[in-house]
Amino acid sequence: MGPGRLSWSLLLRCRRAAAAALDAPRCRPLPARPLSAAAPLRAALRPPGTGGGAPGNGAAGAGGDEEAEEENEAALEELLGPSPLAPGPGAQRIAIVHPAVKWGPQKSPLSTAELQIAEAVALVDTLQNWTVLDKTILRTKNPSKKFVFGKGNFQVLTEKIKKLPHLTAVFLNVERISSQTKKELESAWGVQVFDRYTVVLHIFRCNARTKEAKLQVALAEIPLLRSNLKNEASQRDQQRGGSRYIMGSGETFLETQNRVLKERELKIRNALEKLRRKRALLRTQRKKCEFPMVSVMGYTNCGKTTLIKALTGEAGLQPRDQLFATLDITAHAGYLPSHMAVIYVDTIGFLTDLPHNLIESFSATLEEVAYSDLIVHVRDINHPETTLQKATVLSVLRNLNLPTHLLDSMIEVHNKVDLIERYKPAEENALAVSALHGHGLEELKQEIEKKILTATGKKILTVNINLEGPQLSWLYKEATVQEVEVMPEEGTARVKVIIGNSAFGRYKNLFPSSKIFIS
Repeated sequence: MGPGRLSWSLLLRCRRAAAAALDAPRCRPLPARPLSAAAPLRAALRPPGTGGGAPGNGAAGAGGDEEAEEENEAALEELLGPSPLAPGPGAQRIAIVHPAVKWGPQKSPLSTAELQIAEAVALVDTLQNWTVLDKTILRTKNPSKKFVFGKGNFQVLTEKIKKLPHLTAVFLNVERISSQTKKELESAWGVQVFDRYTVVLHIFRCNARTKEAKLQVALAEIPLLRSNLKNEASQRDQQRGGSRYIMGSGETFLETQNRVLKERELKIRNALEKLRRKRALLRTQRKKCEFPMVSVMGYTNCGKTTLIKALTGEAGLQPRDQLFATLDITAHAGYLPSHMAVIYVDTIGFLTDLPHNLIESFSATLEEVAYSDLIVHVRDINHPETTLQKATVLSVLRNLNLPTHLLDSMIEVHNKVDLIERYKPAEENALAVSALHGHGLEELKQEIEKKILTATGKKILTVNINLEGPQLSWLYKEATVQEVEVMPEEGTARVKVIIGNSAFGRYKNLFPSSKIFIS
């Protein structure tokens, strides 16, 4: 017996080479500033294995390293092939149907059906060549039942859908529908049916740029492939009158395909683990240089990337006004008012009713947050569901098992205040900002600096140095020099610096006679 539809898709996926995966985005160097820490900062942002070592060491094992790298690339290409779950490259004309729950635990207390369907429209608009033909809000008692709606409502909806011209798919705005429900609805409506999981996953698939992001999307597809497999196996049993073994192997179709999926899942997890180890090396590099890390988080399309661009002045950052424009973690260098260098980490945005499996698949990306020195939570304060969005973000952060001190020290930023006349934050300690117009950025930088000094244990010191000695050049290299007050008659200077614990210890050992005053 030939391979089934799902196994054939997987076979094609393994054989086709994906388009060359882009390397992780690298931070562009900042404009030259009077700060000698710029060179080690750029080095800390450079991905591991991209130079900086002794020339002789790299040449010795170059041949073996190249062969191993080629093997790894080939293995990755097998996993990053075209997805059998992708809706296809053609245009999609969508009817959005939102089941509005009348009452009970499934009814959202912080939102309305109108706002929920508006977010569904925004999801569709994010995808190229996808168009919303129609949108419908229909009441239901229990969206988890087989046909989602009651018999009367379902019949009315079916008649409406069949009258829509050139319709290609229905987007049912629920977190997840079972494969059986999907099959029944597609049979009744005559078009494809997508749920929230499928649409968000396809957006992720389209926006994934790095190998890590693409692997995480592939991992998130496994539950859908497994669900489709059970449905296909059930159909085969009905058509053939029971299970059939494949070519005398002793395995049924379901067992064979389950084994293929388990092997695929294991390969994806192993590949992600290798990338996680590489990222851990980069993190170690940053720690050695003692550059503080600030994770910028928030609901999707709240303005995280725009804020980072405003804080760093990085011209290469191009924010997009769409959901999930940022899918890969990227690092960007910036400076605080004291000239202290920091690294801002741009993270994936969150969404209400994002399935647990999808969040779990991106745990490797979100893991970086746990190693930050500070979290900045950005909110689109002009959005009508800003309270629900805040609850969603905080819920995800709590589920990440972050250290308590990170959650306690988090800075809340109310972005897009330029859209609200005379806005003042209702929450205590929240900062009002317009990332687009630069309003409130200096206050935010000062607050970040204050929290960073507390979190990292860095000290603000004033030291007396001899201008003929090496202390001043050492401090420019190893610390953040804020002020230099030269006393030419004495041949000395008073230098105000921000310095980390390890660098401070080294300074005292190298220059034990230097006078130090702690601010």
